[in-house]
Amino acid sequence: MGGLDLLFLLIFLMSLQPVIQRKMLQNARFSKIREIERKRGSRVITLIHRQETVGFFGVPISRFIDIEDSEAILRAIHMTDDNVPIDLIIHTPGGLVLAAGQIARALKRHKAKTTVIVPHYAMSGGTLIALAADEILMNPDAVLGPVDPQLGLGGSVVPAASVLKVVESKPIDKVEDKTLILADVSEKAIRQMEDFVFNLIKDKMDEEKARRIAKDLTSGKWTHDYPLTVEDMRSMGINVSTDVPKEVYELMELYRAETIGIRRPSVEFIPTYHGLRNGNGAKA
Repeated sequence: MGGLDLLFLLIFLMSLQPVIQRKMLQNARFSKIREIERKRGSRVITLIHRQETVGFFGVPISRFIDIEDSEAILRAIHMTDDNVPIDLIIHTPGGLVLAAGQIARALKRHKAKTTVIVPHYAMSGGTLIALAADEILMNPDAVLGPVDPQLGLGGSVVPAASVLKVVESKPIDKVEDKTLILADVSEKAIRQMEDFVFNLIKDKMDEEKARRIAKDLTSGKWTHDYPLTVEDMRSMGINVSTDVPKEVYELMELYRAETIGIRRPSVEFIPTYHGLRNGNGAKA
């Protein structure tokens, strides 16, 4: 074999290395997911958004909850037996209301116990999904966030509550028609989100408390990126536990940012899972 052949062979092997490393990392994640499933007797689904650096130029790509995520999670939930609990591990800055709402509804409808586990943060749409679960597990220093609607305006995003405040602070004849239309949409968006949150949590507490929590989280009381701690959630009346299994942190170590051209899926689960079995061979 000549020197040129050796060079091409070396280049070929180097090109395979990232693919092999990626496959090994994915196998390690699936192995840890199985370990958590065996320990907790549940189906584990992950929704992990880390900033990825891809390609040779290291261009950062922001990750958020999108329709592809909702499709994958809905498929995982529908594939899970009604008597099998679901653990959804979330690490996200938020995303599309439509996608997050679909996930929240599907999680709410699942007949067995549902748990959302937040090792670091689940903002905006991530919080909406967490509210749908029967149980929320958070690291003592993890945070959730407000779910007040955000509206697109001239290429930027503005809080719906702020649009209403601007309109309320001026005489009606001093407000442009375009702003009045935006204010009408803002009012509807806030009301819709408040009702949605209320319906997610009303079976966990009395109606008055559920209404108050829904209003606090959707009315613009805080900025959209305000971190709501475990203590904040508990003071509002949301039951939160800090008993996050250590295996979840071990799993998160396997979701570090990647540097290869193919983007890692945001949602992962083991498709062949059909429920754990007890010693008698029956499904648990």
